[in-house]
Amino acid sequence: MWGTPPLKDRYDVVIVGAGVHGLSTAYYLAQKGITNIAVLDRSYIGGGGSARSTAIIRSNYLTAEAIPFFRESHKLYEGLGQELSYNLLFNQMGRLDIGHTESSVYWLRLRVEFNKLLGVDSRLIGPDEIKEMVPPIDLRVGKPLPIMAALHHPRAGVVRHDAVVWGYARGADKMGVEIHPFTEVTGITREGSRVTGVETTAGPIMADTVVSATAGWSSSISAMAGIDLPIVTYPLQACVTEPMKPFMDTIVSSADIHVYVYQTDRGELVIGGAVDQYQTYSQRSTLTMLEELAADTLELLPDLREVKIMRQWAGLCDMTPDYAPIIGKAPGLDGFILNCGWGTWGFKAAPASGQSTAELIYTGKTPALIKHFGPERFDNGTMVNERAAAIAAAIH
Repeated sequence: MWGTPPLKDRYDVVIVGAGVHGLSTAYYLAQKGITNIAVLDRSYIGGGGSARSTAIIRSNYLTAEAIPFFRESHKLYEGLGQELSYNLLFNQMGRLDIGHTESSVYWLRLRVEFNKLLGVDSRLIGPDEIKEMVPPIDLRVGKPLPIMAALHHPRAGVVRHDAVVWGYARGADKMGVEIHPFTEVTGITREGSRVTGVETTAGPIMADTVVSATAGWSSSISAMAGIDLPIVTYPLQACVTEPMKPFMDTIVSSADIHVYVYQTDRGELVIGGAVDQYQTYSQRSTLTMLEELAADTLELLPDLREVKIMRQWAGLCDMTPDYAPIIGKAPGLDGFILNCGWGTWGFKAAPASGQSTAELIYTGKTPALIKHFGPERFDNGTMVNERAAAIAAAIH
């Protein structure tokens, strides 16, 4: 799949983080002819946030800044398997975002209209059509939080997260990129206002450009370079059930009940919800959250009460104040590029973020697609409010 070359003492670009964002950046840089690249990771390839994702791909966001970006990433995903010559198991099963109150339906209607204006396929449907699409769902008639409507996003889907990582890694390797797992970055070297390289457990490496693509650890990596990012890290837990015969073929998500569910090709149910209520770097799953996910799932699908949970896991989310990513040049430090702050939606963003980061490094200019996501927005007050477009962003 990829080679194991010896680590050199100098590269044009060093990318910290061999997950989906770091590898996609390396892949698209190599397409532009920059191949003297080292992608470093303290663990195995894709062993961080990429391995702990539920890998839902969608573009039905809320703001004029985010919708075009995720629309482009979604489009890239649709052709990515063919481009990489690798089966990504991308299943475009569609998604329902459920509205249970007048307020939530109002926001869903806004999202539908914004999506349509910006070229994303979304529509608002009623309870009868929801029941037709997901027969086991409880419409909660006469109960708290009845199902009133849903945003249907038919092109949404799920992808095999490992396959995306492996496909990008193999593609980058074929073009000459070096991938070095189990090589931890312990420091970032700089001379004045310019980054000069990184310190690692395998020794120092010089580089013209250093990219931080480390998800939950992004604030720690940036601190090594003297950059203080407005990021806090929360765990996000999910679980999967035992396999069952197929009974639902769309993703169901409820921001009011704080849960989302879909069924895999193997028959398992993948269940996720809101981030934990506390900030920590711990990736231990908890009984408290498992009980919450199970209870919330049964609010929508009560027939699952006897189904067994097979496994549970937690990942780390690097959350910014406005729930939008940070992607661009680090303020006041030449040669240091940020690709972080993805919170709960980093996996679906990877193709567009990798392309944009590669273009930024190659041209030195910020692409229009990411101009609103630069770190300078926290100083000049031009933040992007994307919290309303994700159920997992809610801290309750």
